[in-house]
Amino acid sequence: MKAAVYFGAQDIRCIDIPDSVIRADHEMLVKVTATSICGSDLHLYRGTLDPIMEKGKSQTGHELVGEVLDTGKSVGRFKRGDRVTMAYSASCGHCYMCEVGQTAHCETTQKAVYGFGVPFGNLNGTHAETLVMPYADGHAMKVPHEISDSAVLTLSCNLPAAVIANHLADVQLGETVAVIGCGPTGLMALDILLRRGPGRVVAFDKVSHRLASAASKGAVAINSTEDDWKERALQFTSGRGFDKVIEMVGDPETLQMSFDLIRPGGTVAALGVFCDNSFNLNLADVFLRDITLHMNGFANVQPFMWESLRMMERGIVNPQEYFSHTFALSDVDKAFSLFNQKADGAMKMLIRP
Repeated sequence: MKAAVYFGAQDIRCIDIPDSVIRADHEMLVKVTATSICGSDLHLYRGTLDPIMEKGKSQTGHELVGEVLDTGKSVGRFKRGDRVTMAYSASCGHCYMCEVGQTAHCETTQKAVYGFGVPFGNLNGTHAETLVMPYADGHAMKVPHEISDSAVLTLSCNLPAAVIANHLADVQLGETVAVIGCGPTGLMALDILLRRGPGRVVAFDKVSHRLASAASKGAVAINSTEDDWKERALQFTSGRGFDKVIEMVGDPETLQMSFDLIRPGGTVAALGVFCDNSFNLNLADVFLRDITLHMNGFANVQPFMWESLRMMERGIVNPQEYFSHTFALSDVDKAFSLFNQKADGAMKMLIRP
């Protein structure tokens, strides 16, 4: 079968590999109908995780909509022909961490993530013609045919992360809110946020078409590359800082922006995927300003997938609007390159095997 495989920084190729095979009773074999590229996949593409990837073997991709082809003997929730998706991290659903909602920290799978190499469970990826899901009953879900493929793809990672961000920020009526990062997940977080009745929302990014999208929804859009970004933003808070900040980038620079923008007693919900080992946190500043910091980049999305699906069904969010390009699996290298460059109005890439 064909699958995308990591060969090095900016070198992900579609090649032929052995067909997927069920080897355990808890596994499920799925035909990939469609998949996509997540912002976190760019960490792989840019070589950030190069030392831990098995070049020429590690598959990529963790967002899926597919059809069940076969199930192991212990799989009870699914049957052949079911239309399904799954959380980006494989979880058993029964261990202590799964029971308390920390599914990304499953004790059975040991924090296994689809398409992220040996240290994350060495699982296969969704950028392929077929996929094997271990412990399928624990983290997969059926999805109705009325929901488009592109929208379903966001259930694996993006939309639940946006839901979690809003839960952690807990925006109250009339509060001022900053959203840092206007990629698809940041924009979906903005969609949900605007339903909560904030007083003013300011969105930050470096890409003009993403800022334009945020502005079209009613946010004040500020390009963070401009010298006066901070002063312009704080004028909407009478200089005291924002009540809440949602960070959706995962970079030390944007985390520092969050601390620069938050008011005393405010809350920062950082959902970006951070790969840096250190950050120069001013503990005295955080302590004296009574700042609450939530970091949830390794998000426990499985418990929030049903809520995310309900939001789609009831028209609260329309994730398919964030898909800008469609590629064949054989052109996955072109999809990664375009997404990385953010050229041609790129948002999310839909990939068809």
